Amino acid sequence: MSDLSFLPKPESPAGQQIRALLAERIVYLDGAMGTMIQQHKLEEEDFRGDAFAEAEKNLKGNNDLLSITRPEIIAGIHTAFLDAGCDIIETNTFSGTTIAQADYGLEDAVQQINVESAKLARKCADEKTAETPDKPRFVAGAVGPTNRTASISPDVNDPSKRNVTFNELVEAYHGQIVGLVEGGVDFLLIETVFDTLNAKAAVFACEKFFDQHHERLPIMLSGTITDASGRTLSGQTPEAFWNSLRHADPLSAGFNCALGADLMRPYLQELSKIADSYVSCYPNAGLPNPLAPTGYDELPADTAKALRGFAEEGLVNIIGGCCGTTPDHLNAVFEATKDVAPRQIPTIEPGLRLSGLEAMNLVAA
Repeated sequence: MSDLSFLPKPESPAGQQIRALLAERIVYLDGAMGTMIQQHKLEEEDFRGDAFAEAEKNLKGNNDLLSITRPEIIAGIHTAFLDAGCDIIETNTFSGTTIAQADYGLEDAVQQINVESAKLARKCADEKTAETPDKPRFVAGAVGPTNRTASISPDVNDPSKRNVTFNELVEAYHGQIVGLVEGGVDFLLIETVFDTLNAKAAVFACEKFFDQHHERLPIMLSGTITDASGRTLSGQTPEAFWNSLRHADPLSAGFNCALGADLMRPYLQELSKIADSYVSCYPNAGLPNPLAPTGYDELPADTAKALRGFAEEGLVNIIGGCCGTTPDHLNAVFEATKDVAPRQIPTIEPGLRLSGLEAMNLVAA
């Protein structure tokens, strides 16, 4: 039989379904997993359970394990966000790679973490869809940035030094993707991108997986602008970030974490003008505040007001929350924006669009 792997793969049914929904209205992503977990005041034994009782290192804080050791907690968080009006929930797999799990000596648990986390989220989403068949719910496989960076030296005295290679990242991400898809995710969300080279490795891993299978899952991309400089940690502007990753043909591109919504506005405005994909935004609940109930400044009404402003300005198609955002925040966002039309994808003039730290575009006159 001839090798037909080079032919375009059809998009998954869930991909076709979400595109139809995005054409109609704003779609809602869930909120913070980590700060919701923190409210449960868990101890070491909660993270170990029976599955990891013999682990040699301390596991407290390794939230991904809770999908296995305390699944009722994670399921409760998923369900709370679904009840708040969210269309998409993310798997509890932000650190679900061999690179990130190496800190705990649990590289061998990565497959189990991703499969079980995806199955748990899938079950919660399907139960909610069964209750409201007219409002299908989806699962995004959360692919975090890892705790390594491919673009920046960890040693100020040796700019050429790296603590991870591109190929190592591809291998780690590919392993995670295999587990997430086996567990039943609808999309792959490459999120909190602080180093675009890491994200390119994740995209490469996705494409490698798609080449091995009969269909494509939509890819969602979400970068992080780390401070008022308006750049990612590896130094790129929003337009350079987009130019670097446009080849992934993502379902959506956007920004999350790091900044509250008000501080994110200029970067979202820039991306919204140039991206011929859907645009997402899920900011933190303002800035960190250890005295606040969730550890962040904004109350639900504050976050809702800011995101309604983005929606009314025509900047967004997918909105949600990151650190500090609770189901109350997401419900307030849903209620504040459900009557606002989604952003219209612009027609972008063809041209050669390159990127370093900044964009360089060559467009015919």
